[in-house]
Amino acid sequence: MKAMLLRETAPLAQNPTPLSLVDLPEAKLNAGEVLIRVIACGVCHTELDEIEGRMRPRLPIILGHQVVGIVEEVSQVEQVKEGPVRPIGLVRPGDRIGVAWIASACGKCEHCLAGNENLCAEFKATGRDLDGGYAEYMTARADFVHPIPESLSDIEAAPLLCAGAIGYRSLRLANLRDGQLLGLTGFGGSNHLVLKMAKYKYPNAKIFVFSRNPAEREFALSLGADWAGAIEQNPPAELDAVIETTPVWGPVMEALKHLKPGGRVVINGIRKEESDKEALTKLDYPSQLWMEKEIKSVANVTRQDVREFLSLAAEAGIKPEFQEFELKDANAALLEMKQGKIRGSKVLRVS
Repeated sequence: MKAMLLRETAPLAQNPTPLSLVDLPEAKLNAGEVLIRVIACGVCHTELDEIEGRMRPRLPIILGHQVVGIVEEVSQVEQVKEGPVRPIGLVRPGDRIGVAWIASACGKCEHCLAGNENLCAEFKATGRDLDGGYAEYMTARADFVHPIPESLSDIEAAPLLCAGAIGYRSLRLANLRDGQLLGLTGFGGSNHLVLKMAKYKYPNAKIFVFSRNPAEREFALSLGADWAGAIEQNPPAELDAVIETTPVWGPVMEALKHLKPGGRVVINGIRKEESDKEALTKLDYPSQLWMEKEIKSVANVTRQDVREFLSLAAEAGIKPEFQEFELKDANAALLEMKQGKIRGSKVLRVS
């Protein structure tokens, strides 16, 4: 099978083509797994964190954790039925399924039993701990794959498995109520889906978008944002919550300034760039954290997040804006993302 393989980590400035197109033996099944013929795989900013070493993947590794494909083969062992998430039923050859960031969790610890398998100490991630979807075939645990609603095409469904699901979790953690004011900082693959989701769930809420990129601000307004401005710009009113998706700390500090008393900044991202750490020294307690303002991180996703969001997307007609690339052009897609050339999501067409 053809795959884009990451062998070593380094800044893209040093190596703008970190992935190599290689021929590998077809992935082999273990007990409780399915073999998947990959059709499409979304490109995520987390993959930049892996490539540049902010988050250490197993090496060599096949990246990709927003995977849509067809089940080719199922191991003869029944899928595991552990944890609080109800199984989706036996997976069969020919099923169209999705694979998300969460590849597995123990199913037995206090976090898993409470429905928070995203916090499990044995959490494993697709495309970080196990090979992912930048390949023609991959394997996954049968109880960690997700049925794709018929109303979504393969390319449309791929970004929903991470950018959409993590946005869904972020919006839930923002504790927003209808009629309140929501800020979105950064407007790439995840927050453009959050905007669509928020407009459906909270039709009377106002949504203000902050972005360094004028093209992203125009994009946000075209999707129905009530206001769009630069990161440092003051919005027309104080905000009840902000969902922050940038790779740096400065925008978090700015977002705190815009909150109402009791407001919350939800950081939707796994890592921040080390070069921007000094921005944290500019935290001013009286103006940014006083009056019970808070910062909440989002850690991974659960299977329930993915399945609930896919159902919501089908119900509400939520579909991503996207740019399509061939598998061999994965490096170009990643470089564009690093350079801030983002309009919605980037998706690899694999087969």
